Amino acid sequence: MSNYFQFFPTINYKFGDETTNARFKNISIYTDVLDQVADAISSYEDYFIIPGERPDHVSDKLYGTPEYHWTFYLMNDNIREQRWPVTDSRLYDLSLEKYSTKVITTRSKLTDKLKIAQTLSGGSSGATATIGKRNLDLGQLFLENVSGTFIAGENVNSTNANGDIETITIFSFTDQYNTVHHYENADGSYADIDPEVGPGVLLTEVTYFNRLEKLNTANRRLKVIKPTIINEVVRAFRDAVRS
Repeated sequence: MSNYFQFFPTINYKFGDETTNARFKNISIYTDVLDQVADAISSYEDYFIIPGERPDHVSDKLYGTPEYHWTFYLMNDNIREQRWPVTDSRLYDLSLEKYSTKVITTRSKLTDKLKIAQTLSGGSSGATATIGKRNLDLGQLFLENVSGTFIAGENVNSTNANGDIETITIFSFTDQYNTVHHYENADGSYADIDPEVGPGVLLTEVTYFNRLEKLNTANRRLKVIKPTIINEVVRAFRDAVRS
């Protein structure tokens, strides 16, 4: 996005503990030119990104130049806040990178036991791990320092700060990307469950990967400035930034 920042004015700015000023683009400047365009339905149209297309590809296809790719990020909060959509194969790799933690799900009560930093030991498997995070709404323990493989159905023991042994039974042991992120009802809305009972048959399980996949698909739909007015809008944006 170097061509995007080239029109921003340069100011003196002191970084961190530096004693002298550096010349730097004033990226704090905000202009509502593109916001006004985004709010005017006659100024934009929808575009669906083909898997594998980069922002500069789409800009060149729509506007005859790759230089206007920055307008997509200013026109679409979703890709600015999340990311440009990726291919299915890359999405799987991303899920492994982003959600690599191992997770135990249990139907046992967790509110009064197994706190963060306690060590777990599988009664049958002999696997061990430390609790890094808990999601009491879904009966989940996010693990650190995992050694071995826990087994569904086995009891897991842990000694608390008072020296008491606490025990739960494992319902499932999976990678986080394949773990439930939330449940949805028939309307697609988030649904609460009793973690000691489970979701029942009327709710749909949405894993971390499912959620990432849904967001990636939604991000393929872009709001883009119409080619007939792109040059006018870019000029207005640059003039506003310079002023």
